[in-house]
Amino acid sequence: MRVDKYLWCIRYYKTRTIATTACKKGQVRVNDDVVKPSREVYPLDIIQLRKDQINYKIKVNDIPESRVGAKLVDIYRTDITSKEQFEAKELLKYSKDYYRKKGTGRPTKKDRRDIDDYTDETSLTDI
Repeated sequence: MRVDKYLWCIRYYKTRTIATTACKKGQVRVNDDVVKPSREVYPLDIIQLRKDQINYKIKVNDIPESRVGAKLVDIYRTDITSKEQFEAKELLKYSKDYYRKKGTGRPTKKDRRDIDDYTDETSLTDI
């Protein structure tokens, strides 16, 4: 089975087109090789993919006939992603926590000054 179709079948991507695009961008590796969407996947292959800033590692157990239900996904793959990947995602979410709501428009004058002060401090420490 093609790698893009496999990732779609085991529900890592919502559509096959998104899975194909991810392969073309180099976000999918099979056995540490960057692959094209047409690369065949076999049992015991290790697939690494980057999605939502997490580097997933999947071991292929079996090849499904077609797209499977969410409850049956574990039959066809084993997720060997490290826990640190998910913890880093949580930390990233907290680092983006900001006092302004998303979509409230342009930064205020105070925001601009805070940003300028921050960039000035970091440039001085780099010297």
